[in-house]
Amino acid sequence: MDNPNCAAIVRDMKNDSDILITGGGLSGPILALALAQSGHRVIVIDALSEKVRKNAAFDGRSYAVALTSRRLLAGIGVWDAVADHSQPMLEIKVSDGRAGEGPSPFFMHFDHAEIEEGPMGHMVQDRHLRRALLDAMAATDGVTHLAGETVVAQNVAPSGVSVTLASGKVLNGSVLVGADGRSSGTAQRAGIKRNGWTYDQTALVCAIAHEKPHNGIAHQFFMPAGPLAILPLPGNVSSIVWSEAEQVASAFNALPDEEYLEMLRPRFGNFLGEITLTGARYTYPLSLSLAAHLVAERTALIGDAAHGVHPIAGQGLNAGMRDIAALAEVITDATRRGEDPGSVAVLARYEEWRRFDNTALALATDSFNRLFSNDNALIRGLRDIGMGLVGNMPTLRRGFIREAAGLTGDLPRLMRGAPL
Repeated sequence: MDNPNCAAIVRDMKNDSDILITGGGLSGPILALALAQSGHRVIVIDALSEKVRKNAAFDGRSYAVALTSRRLLAGIGVWDAVADHSQPMLEIKVSDGRAGEGPSPFFMHFDHAEIEEGPMGHMVQDRHLRRALLDAMAATDGVTHLAGETVVAQNVAPSGVSVTLASGKVLNGSVLVGADGRSSGTAQRAGIKRNGWTYDQTALVCAIAHEKPHNGIAHQFFMPAGPLAILPLPGNVSSIVWSEAEQVASAFNALPDEEYLEMLRPRFGNFLGEITLTGARYTYPLSLSLAAHLVAERTALIGDAAHGVHPIAGQGLNAGMRDIAALAEVITDATRRGEDPGSVAVLARYEEWRRFDNTALALATDSFNRLFSNDNALIRGLRDIGMGLVGNMPTLRRGFIREAAGLTGDLPRLMRGAPL
């Protein structure tokens, strides 16, 4: 009997897989699981060894998983594995700030109780999500995870696409998906150019333990040098994403832990009591990177390979999740209709679906960063008034809450909680 949940896929038996995915971070495995559940054979080519990914220690890296992204993870059978390690974000407070002065009296306050769907999102540590994805891939028929392999060449033909690995092995498929980050080799080999610029800012990332409970409240302080995000994790722990000018960040990062905390404390404030570091510290440069196209012949880009944005709104991963849900839906629907999923016409549907949203997000985060990462008295006064107005207008405030939860726009089925 035919399985109604499986795609009726017409396969070229010479292919090793229907879909080849380069990149084993987050986006690649999530897409692989979504496609496998709709009947596709998928190979994930991962440059890191499985041991390195699976044995990652707590290093402070965490993600704000929006409500609709949580639906996607639930739909591919991963959410239950991380739910007990997640922290619901019940409120978000946004304000201007200066080191040693505390937040501005003008602020925006978003409470999940203003929408019916539940918490706006959950904070999930990188180590828990990656482990859950590795376990899910290992348990899912149709997914092959090639760890410790890199792609050195790719070739497109009318009937399919092939990649050559550093080991010399050649793999064939119908579609090649680049989930290999901002410096995507898949995009480069496909001739897809990128637009963007650096912000001359560096994000200092760590986790801190604190005396008082955070009560599931996320804070965003707009400091003169860049935003400081304080994001709640399970227990009395928060993840910190602290943006500073490059040279300042480099100097701070070179400090011993206690001196590093002395720099953080006047920016963080004392509203959570005494703070201490837990886990490792690390940095990454901040930039905008936008692929000129999301698709090429038999090739598609998702996640950071398609768009790398400033973390000011915490939406980078969630935008990638929308890419994944949209591409999985486009490919699955096409194969069920008997179409070639790697054809120009099919992949163009994905680009049309996601191009505007990705560009709009890139422009919005760029504008917000330029507006808020300065200490001009006039601009500061105007934006404080603006935040105060938004915070006191229920309809506008509710719109921001729904945007943060990912509930706006043309949502793919997996992000609506529906199966592919």
